Amino acid sequence: MAGTLLLVDDDELILLSLGDLFSREGYEVRTAANGREALALAAETGFDVVVLDVVMPGMSGLDVCRALRAAEGYAAVPIVLLTAKSTPADEAKGLAAGATRFLPKPFDPKRLVEIVREL
Repeated sequence: MAGTLLLVDDDELILLSLGDLFSREGYEVRTAANGREALALAAETGFDVVVLDVVMPGMSGLDVCRALRAAEGYAAVPIVLLTAKSTPADEAKGLAAGATRFLPKPFDPKRLVEIVREL
């Protein structure tokens, strides 16, 4: 098994397609449709990598990223932010929130797999 992965996005199609992609790559995948669900899963299960959308209703991905960094056991877990907000200022905000990597949408799924493997 390649590791455990938490995918967080409010777009169900993205969750399904990325979940399928990473499952085929050998990852154990859990998904969350919003920030609160992601934090609940993270509290009950340890993950090797988190892939997190930034723009979500309720709790933004940046807020989730900060909360994960403050949570026990997640200070060093790699977090990849996926977002349609792709300016240098947006990337700087993501990295300041604790993200390990920043990948603008639309993205090449193969590139995302490469990034997750690297991490």
